Amino acid sequence: MQKIALSILLAISIGAATTASSQSPQFAAPAVDPAWKAPEVIAFIGLKKGDKVADIVAGRLTASLALAVGPSGKVYAVETAEVVKAHPEIMDKMKALATQSPNVVVSDDPVAAALPSGLDAVFIRQNYHDLYDKFMGPADVSAFNKAVFAALKPGGVYVVLDHAAAAGSGIGATDTLHRIDPARVKTDVLAAGFKLDAESSILADKSDDHTKNVFDPSVRGHTDQFLYRFRKPK
Repeated sequence: MQKIALSILLAISIGAATTASSQSPQFAAPAVDPAWKAPEVIAFIGLKKGDKVADIVAGRLTASLALAVGPSGKVYAVETAEVVKAHPEIMDKMKALATQSPNVVVSDDPVAAALPSGLDAVFIRQNYHDLYDKFMGPADVSAFNKAVFAALKPGGVYVVLDHAAAAGSGIGATDTLHRIDPARVKTDVLAAGFKLDAESSILADKSDDHTKNVFDPSVRGHTDQFLYRFRKPK
């Protein structure tokens, strides 16, 4: 459980949220670590005002997503029942964010539940690898990706950001090092009907040799991370 707690904690810490004077006073402005490269990640997703996006295992960038889509948009903060069972305090944190950003809708449905329909984007940050771990079921990853495909509008995007494991390792390091082989993610998502639209190296780190647990002090906060954008064909 301690190992699970560490993995999830990385994804759920949303930081202190304050109200920005340049925004409507009812919306929270996120306090984010520059190392997360939130502006670059949001730009890569391609969100615009009025978009609807699902944030799977919502956390560090949820407030940034809410600002990106604006009052006319919607962020579905999907914590999953499996995550909430291990960390019930997550819901309190996300509900607190929702009181400051009324375009955030928080849910704790099981990972196998259907997502809201008509989405412009689905984003999962540093938690795709957890889908393969015991505490998540493990999830039926193929079914999950197909559910994402079904929830998106034609032309919508599915964006995956995660810690890279060694090439050829598949899912062998998901529960031990909290990493996943980027090639495995591509294989999984393409099988659901998506097309690879773009990839980014903004969070890549060549100094990471992929052998250490992402919580090892020598690499924590400096892991090699991949960022893929998949698109549902029109």
